[in-house]
Amino acid sequence: MISWDYEVFWKEAMNQFHGELEEQEFAMWFNLEYLRATEDEIYISVPSSFYRDQVKQRYLPYIESKLQELSGKVLHLAVEIRNKTSPEPIEKKTTSIQQETNEKNVLTQRHKSTKLPEQKKEKSPHTQLRKDHSFDNYIIGDNNSFASNAAIAISKNPGTAYNPFLIYGGVGLGKTHLMQSIGNYIYDKSDSKVIYITAENFTNEFVQSIQSRTIQAFKNKYRYIDVLLIDDIHFLQKKTETQEELFYTFDALYNGNKQMVFTCDRPVSELKNLSDRLRSRFERGLTVDLQPPSYETRCAILKKKAEERKVRIPDDVIELISRNVTSNVRDLEAALLKLTAYTDLVGKEINITIAQQQLKDVFASPKQSNVTLEVIQRVTAEYFALSFNDLKGKKRTKAIAFPRQLAMYIARDITEYSTTEVGMEFGGRDHTTVMHACQKIEERIRSDPTLDSTINTLIRSIKEYSSKG
Repeated sequence: MISWDYEVFWKEAMNQFHGELEEQEFAMWFNLEYLRATEDEIYISVPSSFYRDQVKQRYLPYIESKLQELSGKVLHLAVEIRNKTSPEPIEKKTTSIQQETNEKNVLTQRHKSTKLPEQKKEKSPHTQLRKDHSFDNYIIGDNNSFASNAAIAISKNPGTAYNPFLIYGGVGLGKTHLMQSIGNYIYDKSDSKVIYITAENFTNEFVQSIQSRTIQAFKNKYRYIDVLLIDDIHFLQKKTETQEELFYTFDALYNGNKQMVFTCDRPVSELKNLSDRLRSRFERGLTVDLQPPSYETRCAILKKKAEERKVRIPDDVIELISRNVTSNVRDLEAALLKLTAYTDLVGKEINITIAQQQLKDVFASPKQSNVTLEVIQRVTAEYFALSFNDLKGKKRTKAIAFPRQLAMYIARDITEYSTTEVGMEFGGRDHTTVMHACQKIEERIRSDPTLDSTINTLIRSIKEYSSKG
């Protein structure tokens, strides 16, 4: 039997992660032990099932990518729970696998001899999609009901009514989850060829195909599929050649009635340095936005996540987190993870006192300071010695227009409000006015170095005001 040893690559990968990650994060999550290897798989052990699930969810793709970069070949990780007694011999596992294979062969022959109809084999998970990104564990609330229902409709009839489908919104609101839910549903229910990729990786792959003179293979890969999912298209700004390639790929798929789904951190109309013809393609189908979840939705999300992790969280703790973490789903999950890690490592049940102690830094973070548009308006108006009503009103004098534009710019910079929402709170203006205001402030920052200091002062005052409230 050939012996495979990739420990040198494993150690180097761990050394590099140690330098790239925060000390506390590395110490907590990289308690990983190299066990053995086969030709294309490395076996590692972790202390507990909770630890295993977290490593798989948070770090598995990054570790495998790093190993491929170091070794030059695709190596998958098999994660085992560290056995406190003696480990099960490999030979025993091999015998068990062989026995199972023999049993399957016998059953297969029996099916052939009796001419029973073949059973459809269960599909293995899609290699690019996270299995936990499904509609079953996507909590629907007022903030995302339209987007969710559209996504479900698309999954059942891809390439028909809503093509392309573009989801935009701030960080951690569930754009990728919703997109991958579409991909997983179509992949599981049909024989469709589905590709998921980030815009950054799409760009890197395109550049690599030019360098290696395999551009035709690249074109064939993306133009002869049934579903294309591209995450974070805002990355394509200033990538002129990649934009052109995506434009032709888009037309090939669209003309073939193949479904396309994209995500972005803002409306496509706000993307600078994007070709007009590609922008028009993105806007051709259905565009939806995701907003931060409401209090009730935040409670439902936390309860669902706690149930998935099989950990009991008292209702008063759920309510505490939901009241204090208002930004996005990712921050809710981070707060819950901190509590579950604490109870798993320390062995104590979660209660309101422990939650307040362990999450005080999370609750005190400026990101969680409940900054509202009204606070931004009042602080800005006071700074420039204006009335609150003047800042929100219709007057366009220079003394009012500039502070108003500045307040709009800050609102877009430090909150998750869309341009439409910001415009409505500034006297019912439309989203193009907000976009214009932000562009004007950005231009002025470049020509007036002192403006940056003014903006930072205002942001600091806004966050202080919010934390007191």
